[in-house]
Amino acid sequence: MTLIQLLLLVSGFVLLVLGGEALVRGAASLGKTMGLSSLIIGLTVVSFATSAPELAVSVGAALDGSPGLAVGNVVGSNIANILFVLGLTAAFGALYVRLQLIKVDIPMMVVLSVLALLLSLDGHLSTLDGALLLGLLLAYLLATIIYARRRTVRGKAPELHVEEVLHSGTGKLTSKLRATKLRATTVDLVLILVGVGLLVVGAQLLVRAATDIATALGVSDLIIGLTIVAIGTSLPELATSVIAAVRGERDMAVGNLVGSNIFNIGAVLGLTAIVSPIGVEVASAAIHFDLPVMVAVALVLLPLAFTGQAIRQWEGYVLVVMYVGYVVYLVLSAADHSALRPFSAAMLWFVLPITAVWILALAGYELGLRHSAKEDRREYGDDEEDFYTSPITIPAPPEQAERQQ
Repeated sequence: MTLIQLLLLVSGFVLLVLGGEALVRGAASLGKTMGLSSLIIGLTVVSFATSAPELAVSVGAALDGSPGLAVGNVVGSNIANILFVLGLTAAFGALYVRLQLIKVDIPMMVVLSVLALLLSLDGHLSTLDGALLLGLLLAYLLATIIYARRRTVRGKAPELHVEEVLHSGTGKLTSKLRATKLRATTVDLVLILVGVGLLVVGAQLLVRAATDIATALGVSDLIIGLTIVAIGTSLPELATSVIAAVRGERDMAVGNLVGSNIFNIGAVLGLTAIVSPIGVEVASAAIHFDLPVMVAVALVLLPLAFTGQAIRQWEGYVLVVMYVGYVVYLVLSAADHSALRPFSAAMLWFVLPITAVWILALAGYELGLRHSAKEDRREYGDDEEDFYTSPITIPAPPEQAERQQ
């Protein structure tokens, strides 16, 4: 591994971040200029554009003959989003989870994760498989838009934070150039073209560097995709989630990351299989380990979010430790280290079972609390909870409670 390869890798990451930023702002602002509602922009344009780095890398890798990198990027990014990004974000304070995420979005992420595993069992994702994944994503988006529009009519529009995307950060610099509709459209189109160009060049640099590094280290491109590339393409989500948590917007992080995972499977993996002439080959290592881990991670998030409708700090620490364990396993496996067998045995027969029992016990305790609360509401005639809001009040941090007093 040479200095040039490292520079290419870092340059690829930087261009992907800059390209994704330009594409998100340009596409969102263009949608606004064309008269699209914030609802449509938030649920489609922004969500799709934020997955553009993963899409550029996966499509570039598939066309370049590196299918392991294409699959590893999506699978590794989804695992990193939940265990590493969400866990690290929760370490800054409890993250609130809206009821819609528990009822619809997280189950949808689980369904797509399981479907991706099932479709990959034959070692290949065909064009038809990709169309199925993409079709399910589009159906989910359509249903979400229809439901959200009905809520808007009733005066309960969901907060999508589109204005923050348009006017924060670099949006302040370009807002002065949008004095007229023509100038605004021109600026937006330039941002989109620049964003796409940076994404394409960044993806090419990243794929080339990652492939060369994998060859130099003697490991598969799947391992590089699951670790270095996955973490690199998850950096925008990490920055956005941590900043939102620090600012006190603790309901944004979970929804953003779940949405990103849904788009990664439906759009990124789906479009990659469609665009690639021969589909995407899936390595047996991914089928037997990494894809099941992605499904397990999606399943773990459901009871964690369900308990108290929050991801608490200690739960965030647990998620980060689990991610460290996952990466350690990948490194030991790639190096065929002698510590692999005892480490695997400890994880399989001790850590994972205890974690599973622990989470199920918390979920059972939460069900008991909810049943008691439901009986109390029936007794006193209280209204049912709203679909988007939390029926359980999450205690404020001690310092915040003192200030309120």
